[in-house]
Amino acid sequence: MSAADVRDAARRENFPVASRLLPRGYRRDLMAVYGFARYVDDAGDEADPAERPALLDAVEADLGRLYAGGVPRLPAVRALTPLVARRAVPSAPFLHLVEANRRDQVVRRYDTFAQLLGYCELSANPVGRIVLHVFGLATPERARLSDLVCSALQVIEHCQDVAEDHARGRVYLPAEDLRRFGAGEADLAAAHASPRLRRVIALQARRAATLLDEGMPLLETLRGFARTAVAGYVAGGRAQLVALERRRHDVLGGAPRAPRHAVLREWARVLKEVNGDGSRRDP
Repeated sequence: MSAADVRDAARRENFPVASRLLPRGYRRDLMAVYGFARYVDDAGDEADPAERPALLDAVEADLGRLYAGGVPRLPAVRALTPLVARRAVPSAPFLHLVEANRRDQVVRRYDTFAQLLGYCELSANPVGRIVLHVFGLATPERARLSDLVCSALQVIEHCQDVAEDHARGRVYLPAEDLRRFGAGEADLAAAHASPRLRRVIALQARRAATLLDEGMPLLETLRGFARTAVAGYVAGGRAQLVALERRRHDVLGGAPRAPRHAVLREWARVLKEVNGDGSRRDP
């Protein structure tokens, strides 16, 4: 994926990836992280299934090369070189993203919400921890709060992408919740979400909203550009929850997407909420 492809993909994301409000250095680092995550996800989702394990092995090997002081062979890994050197980001979060995609090749269902959150520990939470390192603000408590926010965003994405995931043979809605509301495979394959499936989606949305609220104290520990960036992620999640609600949680008739103006409005609201007066505080 070229730099231009990364920028184009980032523009289509629900959540702000590298806001133009941020200085160039932060934007460059965040885009490098996003490009890596996209490359790994594409290797695990879009490549020929027979080739996926080898592609993911190659990413892991290239990360080893990077952290050993060598020159990575893959552009997506090579783009991380300045970030790793400047910010001292540990290798574990990047390796966890690779492991999440390995898990996707063998695990197609999750029985409980707790199991789904365990998957989020690999697939989503590492990104938030990397972001904290980008801003030089990684601490155990911030990492814990960041995990709540990132897990919420991942759950919201799973709600949006039910049809797409099901077409790939994957279901990220907890099986016990599907059973609880009487939703089965036919509901997942339908053109529009049944009342049964909508209740399952609504439950996940409420859980995601709770996780976002529980992670909000993270913003109080941040200042300046770090607060601005993370507020954007929270705002994207909140705006998407509104979009799901407006569609009455019908995620099969086209994935509900919050319009950009709704995200920006929510972004301003989140900053005002955490700042008190809504003004941006410089680092």
